[in-house]
Amino acid sequence: MQPATFPLELYRGDTEHMRFRFYSGDGTTPIDLTGATAKSEIRDRPAGGIIVSLICTVILPNIVDVVLSAQESPKLPITTKGCWDLQITLLSGTVLTPVSGKVTVTADVTDSTQPYVSHYGGP
Repeated sequence: MQPATFPLELYRGDTEHMRFRFYSGDGTTPIDLTGATAKSEIRDRPAGGIIVSLICTVILPNIVDVVLSAQESPKLPITTKGCWDLQITLLSGTVLTPVSGKVTVTADVTDSTQPYVSHYGGP
């Protein structure tokens, strides 16, 4: 099954928090994530270089919290787009990728980590 599409529109330097709830095909029965692990990465392209790893926390019975920390967020490039997905490994060993998407980053202003260069070549 193909992952659901969930594009990330991120503001560089900010914390981003997402919460995903998973249900069975009927849409009402929570999927049991007991013993499951989750991981997520933002990359420059599929199978490309990892830009940042996201913090994933499984909350029973069927929730995965995904966080991009303010400490990792400045690593996001503002000149290119990337991609991400969320991978869950169930206790049985089954691996699922329920959600993925493109990543777009908006440059930050306050506390921006890019050095300023004037038109004259100096600070």
